Amino acid sequence: MLTMTSTLERAARTFGARPAIADARTSSTWAEHTSRVRRAAAILQSHGLQPGDRFAVMGLNSHLYSEILHAGYWAGLVPVPINHRLAPPEIRQIVDDAGCKLLAHCNAFAKVLATPELARLKLQPLNLESDYERRLTQTEPLAAHDARPDDLALLLFTGGTTGRSKGVCLSHGNIVSNAMQVALAMRATQDDRFLHAAPMFHAADLLGNAFTLVGGSHAYLPTFSGDGALAALRDRQVTVAMLAPTMIIMILQQPNLANYDLASLRLIFYGSSPIDAAWVRRAMTAFPGVDLQHNYGLTETSPILTAVDPAEVRAIFAGGNEAILLSAGRPLAGVDLTIRDDDGNDLAPGEVGEVVVRGPNVAMGYFNRPDETAAAFRDGWFHTGDMGRLDDNGLLFLVDRKKDMVITGGENVYTTEVEAAIYLHPNVQEAAVIGVPDEKYGEALFAVVVPVPGKAISIDDIVEHCRGRIGAYKIPRRGDIVTELPKSAMGKILKNELRRIYAGRETKF
Repeated sequence: MLTMTSTLERAARTFGARPAIADARTSSTWAEHTSRVRRAAAILQSHGLQPGDRFAVMGLNSHLYSEILHAGYWAGLVPVPINHRLAPPEIRQIVDDAGCKLLAHCNAFAKVLATPELARLKLQPLNLESDYERRLTQTEPLAAHDARPDDLALLLFTGGTTGRSKGVCLSHGNIVSNAMQVALAMRATQDDRFLHAAPMFHAADLLGNAFTLVGGSHAYLPTFSGDGALAALRDRQVTVAMLAPTMIIMILQQPNLANYDLASLRLIFYGSSPIDAAWVRRAMTAFPGVDLQHNYGLTETSPILTAVDPAEVRAIFAGGNEAILLSAGRPLAGVDLTIRDDDGNDLAPGEVGEVVVRGPNVAMGYFNRPDETAAAFRDGWFHTGDMGRLDDNGLLFLVDRKKDMVITGGENVYTTEVEAAIYLHPNVQEAAVIGVPDEKYGEALFAVVVPVPGKAISIDDIVEHCRGRIGAYKIPRRGDIVTELPKSAMGKILKNELRRIYAGRETKF
């Protein structure tokens, strides 16, 4: 069946003697890992949790995080991974919305339970690093809950980039379907080792399930840094890693990059936010023989919708078409994807509209949010809120978030296009373009730029640089120079936060 329970049972039965976990603290086979999962599930049940109940999880990437998630699936419970970078009031909102009865956590987050915001909730604590190992050895394994593909398996709260976080309801069938789709796209095998580099509270971590399906193994990076990622890739003999563009850039900026032996690495699967083609070119040079596979997806799609074929990209790029580096690829097997206008009409290739999708990996909706569910999930299709176009070969090119498009003087401007032009300036390290209120044009373009360390930028530099690259009406004449941009856990720039900061300001470069 398409359930995480049956996936784990199959891994133990079919790949029992093969390596499953390669953590800094421990290693185990699939048989050993599943045995621990069965006992961890019994521990969760001993706290009074019944099938369908939700429990929160807060920790750094590790085998223990995977273990408690799997234990939740095994017991018929619903894990609710918590972004540990959130403030206590934000954590309380998620825990409260989800109705969590227990918080499984690591030592680093034990103090969170004592904060006034969470103490009042009377959450049961389960410290995965204190007395947990003793309890495992003294607990009888639990029989697997008879889960169904349409049962709620996981509740992932969106990062709040569009306001108050909302819980995305992912079923067992959603998760396993996408694992199968991704495994096919990545050409996953039992000899692969996947590095959990993205925070495990993020939907990107679900990609690891593709390697569980085929009997591959898992390595974990507790916190991300450029040198830490390189060491993990080398020391754990990683073959596949999912990296956000920000992570790739941080790795490429390491001065000793060439000193790391990454002979085992075969694939970098990257996505979650745009990346300039210049950085892709640098990555292709820095990692010869490693495939770079751009993807696109959302939490609501478990999470991947499209992926490029690395061989096709190399061939087209070699022929002089650099635009291929910006393609998000074609829909995965089983995904229907179309581009529609505001009236719901399908658009022809080359026309820009909203990306609308359906497939077995599309979520059931939002937890206890019927109005928002009805708005986004309509007539069997999920409306992503992303703007894009398809070319004549069926390749998807993302243009912008629908809400990030700026209408200035009656002209539609896609901010990612403006950012791509700004990124070509040699003194620009990062850039984000937003719309701010303007009396004359309705909205004006506003650029927030992080310069390369030790370099300087002026408004004249940016305007002159953009002139001839994009239309004059697309060139921002207002902006700010900052040392860093607000970002989500996956390195996605939080434009809603920038809009809040700069609303009504007349800042110049």
